[in-house]
Amino acid sequence: MKSSLVIGSRGSKLALTQAEWVRTKLADLQLPYDIRIEILKTSGDVQTAPLAVIGGKGVFTKELEDALLDNRIDIAVHSLKDLPTILPTSLTIAAICEREDPRDALVLAATTRTNNLSIAELPANSVIGTSSPRRLAQLKNLRSDLLVKDLRGNVDTRLRKLDEGQYYALILAAAGLRRLNLQQRISSALPPETMLPAVGQGALGIETRLHDAKTTALVAKLDHEQTRLACTAERALLRSLGGGCQLPIAAHAVVEGNELRLDALVASTDGSQIIRDQLSGPTVAAERIGEQLGELLLKKGAAQLLGTTI
Repeated sequence: MKSSLVIGSRGSKLALTQAEWVRTKLADLQLPYDIRIEILKTSGDVQTAPLAVIGGKGVFTKELEDALLDNRIDIAVHSLKDLPTILPTSLTIAAICEREDPRDALVLAATTRTNNLSIAELPANSVIGTSSPRRLAQLKNLRSDLLVKDLRGNVDTRLRKLDEGQYYALILAAAGLRRLNLQQRISSALPPETMLPAVGQGALGIETRLHDAKTTALVAKLDHEQTRLACTAERALLRSLGGGCQLPIAAHAVVEGNELRLDALVASTDGSQIIRDQLSGPTVAAERIGEQLGELLLKKGAAQLLGTTI
């Protein structure tokens, strides 16, 4: 009889799609385990208030981490952008899987035929749906006339609200749409120069118990080195700023050979101020690059925007 390996996941269609992808990848390794998915409800799933109000980063991950710590599951699958940069001491990120498209996507109603529409081309005073302070700040900086309206719910719910006419357009993560085979809904993928992504956007983080050496070693086979290096730099930057998804912080790292380039910004909540810079260096120094860029942004004025001291 095979031993069981339990993967913990949120119950949304996207979360289950991601967990099933991990289950399939592990099954492909022909392991002597019966691998199954356990659905868990998180704080972020049961509350409808904006994320900044109910706690921001961590509301989609804490219950999964609690289940790991209680030995109810063996593996937790997260969208890495939801996972706090400081983990419980007995847990570890055993793998960061190869990144999907990290960009944000502009999504128009199904009846709108305009493709490749840029933010600059949106009609004046358009209502744009997003629940992200990061996206809101960058949108307002680009187009102060746009009306940004809070948006919650799973991807299907968000698209339904868009198609009902509650919004002119939405800003969603391209990776989630692609994983759900909804790439046809992407009107345009926004370049990082226009809309810098969230830390870890497009990547999956697989968390295990630090002392469960066997499971951690198995999961580590799904690790993608370039993605881990990029996300290590991004997460180090976020940690150095002391921020989460409830603050307007964005970062995106690109690895080319043995070099890593990290671009990051901190914005005021209304988008009137943006402090942005980039830093490059060897991939072996990925974490330090993130820390140094965070320190640089703080010195350039991000400390005041974030309400912290240097």
